[in-house]
Formats: sequence, structure tokens, C-alpha cells
Amino acid sequence: MTVTIQLPPDVEQRLRAETPDLDAQATEAVAVALFRQGKLSHYELSQALKLDRFETDAYLQRHQIYEGSLTMEDLDADRQTLDRVMGRVAKS
Repeated sequence: MTVTIQLPPDVEQRLRAETPDLDAQATEAVAVALFRQGKLSHYELSQALKLDRFETDAYLQRHQIYEGSLTMEDLDADRQTLDRVMGRVAKS
């Protein structure tokens, strides 16, 4: 798949000067975001990053990304549920 990101020419020039492999970094960022959202499997992520299974595991550990980990939205929903449940218990 090819994705095009439109940036003002001066911004692109600055980013490319600072980050020689900008295209690869953009691909990595999108793949990791999709993995975190559960839209890419571990295997699909490894294919996108061109890594084997063990290299992908090491990559995820280095970046503190855990398969099946909770998002902030998950934690907030859990907190709201606990508030409702504990509120009912406290009132009883």
C-alpha cells in the first residue's frame, strides 16, 4: 500500500534533513499505531517492519508496547465502571 502525506515543502525539507529515513519512520509509526489499535497482528506488524518474530518482540519491548495492552480509553472505561459499582456498594 502506498500512502501519501502532504506537507508544506519547507516542512518536508526540514524533516528530511533531520531524518534521513523519513519514509521508513512514517511507515513504522503507522504500523505501530495500527498494531496498538488491534488492526494489525504481531505477524502483520513483523511483515510491515521487515523483522522476524523475535526481532519484532525485541522491538516491541524496547518501545514498551505490549500486545493486548490496555489503552487510556480502556482504563477510563474501567474506572467509570468501578465508580458506578463502588458507588452502589457504598450506598447499600
